[in-house]
Amino acid sequence: MLHENTKKHIEIAEKDLPLHCPMPDMVSWNSHPRVFLEIEKEPNQEIICPYCSTKYKLVK
Repeated sequence: MLHENTKKHIEIAEKDLPLHCPMPDMVSWNSHPRVFLEIEKEPNQEIICPYCSTKYKLVK
């Protein structure tokens, strides 16, 4: 099922890596270009998409 790109805080798991925004379950007609986000390299395991400002957090 596809979801509108309205969530601004998304928790992801290791199975979702490599992380890219928009994510596969988001609709694409109103999305920005796909960008890969290297969340694993961030000290707090959080990263913000430079296009849409969605904040991702890697949870283990």
